Amino acid sequence: MSQNHLSDLRFDALVIHEQVQAGIRDAGFEFCTPIQASTLPIALEGHDVAGQAQTGTGKTAAFLVATYQRLLNSPAKDGDKKQPRAFMLAPTRELAVQIANDAELLGSHTGFKIGLAYGGTDYEKQRRIIEEGIDLLIGTPGRIIDYYKQGVFKLDEVEVAVLDEADRMFDMGFIKDIRYLLRRLPAPDKRLNMLFSATLSHNVMDLAYEHMNEPELIRIEPDKVTADKVRQAIFFPSNKDKMPLLVGLIREMGQGRIMVFVNMKREAERVQAYLQENGIDAQAISGDVPQKKRLRMLMDFQSGDLPVLIGTDVASRGLHIPDVQYVINYDLPQDAEDYVHRIGRTARAGAAGDAISFGCETYAISLPDIEDYIGHKIPVANYDVALLPELKRPKSRPRKKTDQRRGRSSKRPTRRKPPRK
Repeated sequence: MSQNHLSDLRFDALVIHEQVQAGIRDAGFEFCTPIQASTLPIALEGHDVAGQAQTGTGKTAAFLVATYQRLLNSPAKDGDKKQPRAFMLAPTRELAVQIANDAELLGSHTGFKIGLAYGGTDYEKQRRIIEEGIDLLIGTPGRIIDYYKQGVFKLDEVEVAVLDEADRMFDMGFIKDIRYLLRRLPAPDKRLNMLFSATLSHNVMDLAYEHMNEPELIRIEPDKVTADKVRQAIFFPSNKDKMPLLVGLIREMGQGRIMVFVNMKREAERVQAYLQENGIDAQAISGDVPQKKRLRMLMDFQSGDLPVLIGTDVASRGLHIPDVQYVINYDLPQDAEDYVHRIGRTARAGAAGDAISFGCETYAISLPDIEDYIGHKIPVANYDVALLPELKRPKSRPRKKTDQRRGRSSKRPTRRKPPRK
């Protein structure tokens, strides 16, 4: 973590239990980030917080440290089975897994047990762990509601409630599920509530005031939409030049983690096929990829074994992947906010990074809205068409022609003529 991204507040200057301080040291944290320095003193005193900060600035550690402090200060109730005492909702399964990984590290000396609940895989395994009794329940709304309605756990002993990436949960249509769950928790004044979001929109604030106990609003540089150390540039290729330009840029970039964003799942698959055919190790991640394969991709990308990860906007939020050197918007997003979330994958935690965009014939129409939203023009970069590489075309899979009206093969069976009598 870059020193110039940190505040002057040391973690060991805060009144935090030694078990949690040991986990903080294990994580290598010494000074708080600005969001941690602003929210921890409030949350550690037991007051609710609604925090706004850019992604990658330490929000997860902030709410985990405050959660552990609250649980250690309040002994668990006696009972046959542990019920969740902390409840953390995330919009995506990847973010839920990453929160749980951070929770394991920071809470490794506390003895608290963590349970995960997210869709796509491990249904019985997740259920069994939660049934055996846990202290922290982390997951996505759908799977948590599923288990709750089956009576796998109760929510009446929750002492800490956390909503992470709250604005994204609105975007993904989870608001009814969130309200369903929050209404089954103890009253807001009986628990510590923390909400974190990249933007504190009107909808998010309505949710905060409805289900929190007079939260204190913390905004870290809310007017600074994009991180200072993201070097932005935009090319204006024709649609025909987009793929050769992408391959040429990735070859020039050499070693380093590269995230490529497209607008459609089908385009992600096409980009993957072209990159692989032209000697670039790349994988496309989307909501349709099986969960185990998604997690394997992320692990390989984080470890450096997979240099290029291709994704739609489903992959642009909530993924904590350190040391992403380059973000390439192969397609300009149609929503200006998505541009900010995409390029926020690089230059995290004070590091520098590059965000390169293609203003092609199809999506250049989005550029004025993006530049208006971020408050400045994106510097224009040029390329020499003569220097673009010649590409091998991926081997296409043969597809059966289908009858558009009937949704079946267009080749109809021939009728045999009846035998002559």
